[in-house]
Amino acid sequence: MTDKKITLRRLYKEYTKKYIKQIFIAVLFSLLVAASTSSIAWLLDPAIDKIFIQKDQSLLMVIPLLIIIAFTTKGVSLYLAKITMINVGEEIKKKLQFDMLNTLIGADTQAIDEKHSGKFISNLTYDVIHITNLLSHGILNLFKDSLTLIGLLTVMFLQNWKLSLIAIILIPVASTAARTLGKRMGKVTTEAQEKSSFLTKFLVELFKNHKLTKIFQKEKYESIRADNYLNQLKEKNKKIGHVIVRISPMMEILTGIMIAVLIFYSGKLIASDELSVNNFFSFLAAMMLAYQPVRSLSTLNVILNQGLSAASRILSVVDTEKHIKNIEHAKELNIKEAEINFKNIIFSYNKSDGEVLKSINLNFEGGKMTSLVGHSGSGKSTIMSLIPRFYDSAKGDITIDNQSIYNCTIESLRKNISLVSQETTLFDDTIKNNIRYANLEATDDEIYEAAKLSHSDEFINKLPNKYETLIGEDGVRLSGGEKQRISIARAMLKKSSIILLDEATASLDSDTETKIQDALKILTNNKTTIVIAHRLSTILNSSNIYVIDSGKIIDNGKHNELLSKSKIYKNFYDKQIQR
Repeated sequence: MTDKKITLRRLYKEYTKKYIKQIFIAVLFSLLVAASTSSIAWLLDPAIDKIFIQKDQSLLMVIPLLIIIAFTTKGVSLYLAKITMINVGEEIKKKLQFDMLNTLIGADTQAIDEKHSGKFISNLTYDVIHITNLLSHGILNLFKDSLTLIGLLTVMFLQNWKLSLIAIILIPVASTAARTLGKRMGKVTTEAQEKSSFLTKFLVELFKNHKLTKIFQKEKYESIRADNYLNQLKEKNKKIGHVIVRISPMMEILTGIMIAVLIFYSGKLIASDELSVNNFFSFLAAMMLAYQPVRSLSTLNVILNQGLSAASRILSVVDTEKHIKNIEHAKELNIKEAEINFKNIIFSYNKSDGEVLKSINLNFEGGKMTSLVGHSGSGKSTIMSLIPRFYDSAKGDITIDNQSIYNCTIESLRKNISLVSQETTLFDDTIKNNIRYANLEATDDEIYEAAKLSHSDEFINKLPNKYETLIGEDGVRLSGGEKQRISIARAMLKKSSIILLDEATASLDSDTETKIQDALKILTNNKTTIVIAHRLSTILNSSNIYVIDSGKIIDNGKHNELLSKSKIYKNFYDKQIQR
């Protein structure tokens, strides 16, 4: 089975099958469209013969009325068929987009790290349209135009079979031309999607880095980049348009040749009394009405190739494999002391890269604060990321209260962990909802309490709308310190047994840091706390401090011990004292 057939079968099973009743209704309406269109051409035979040739007045009212009924039936049926398939198309579109977004939501952190955001957005918008066009409009056109063509061909054969044979020569010729163009369309559509993803990524970066652009006065540079991206996309879209319209002159030329041949041959048949004038006009009407469905069917291959190319890209996203998942019969994590142990942990982000962590052994005492110190890139953040299973180690084991985290459900593990990071993540929502994100069931009073403990209420109550204040995308309307305090309030609301603090006070001034340290004492009281901090003043009271260098544990102990026995730690401390 070819890739295209596999993709089509999957699109049917997963996205189209459940709407088969609606599609069947659309087919019935299409049948009415075909019947009414055919009847219009057929009615011209008695109309011309009785009314114009024989001058029979008895049908003068009947036939025009029947033609009105036929056109009305066609119009209403076509409307209902299109409405039905539009509804089906939008349902399929929503399902495709949901599957993509759900894949993104549930994806492993490493998969997200490797994901091209612009490409994903392009898949979500650009490609989905092509697929829904295939599954809704494509299906409708296939049935509507095929049935209409069959009906009109029947009328044509009833008028004169010789002329009909000449007329249908166009159909395989047009199909062959469309098939060639369809293959080309699949290629240029893929190229256009790639350029669209680059443009989307560029747009995201413009929003994110607008301050950087201004401070370095790179408006002109970015304008040139924008023009370049738009030109690339323009050229690819022009190619798509050119491929689509190429079929029009082909069809026009073929139609012109066919009509010329038919008129010539019809003249011969009329002269020899093998064809009457009324038969000819009825035949001609049927043939002209057949022009639209033939043209539509000839472009169906183009729609098919566009849709299948888009589907292959989208389904590859939907099929993104999750590597971090629950094992069969995984148990609930039972927290008592919340003591964490790393046992001979070896980790690398990619097989081709070197080991980031090299046989790491660590003990994080339950209910106490343990700190990690080391140069940037030493492996501190990686150690912290392994605990909630953002990544999984290649070798070794991590236990919490002697329970392997790999044998516990991910849900029960992460339920017991809160994270406060230097890179504070906030949503374009109210302050209240940003705090509540940690616990959607939390009451307003619980939110206010968390805000007080984190000293967030000090600035929140000064805002015009207080807790209902919209903070903008990624908290753009807040300072770094304010964002950090909301992040701490969120962690307080979760009430976890394990607290991860990754440079938690890095964005704060001295005055604010003092307040936050007080808040962190409340947050981490009797909690297993793991801290990464460049400011050693914040970790002086840690029960244990690990010094990490190049993925290895170099030393550990309390602050005073490390000052006397660890050169790396003393160097860190001396540099900060000198500041």
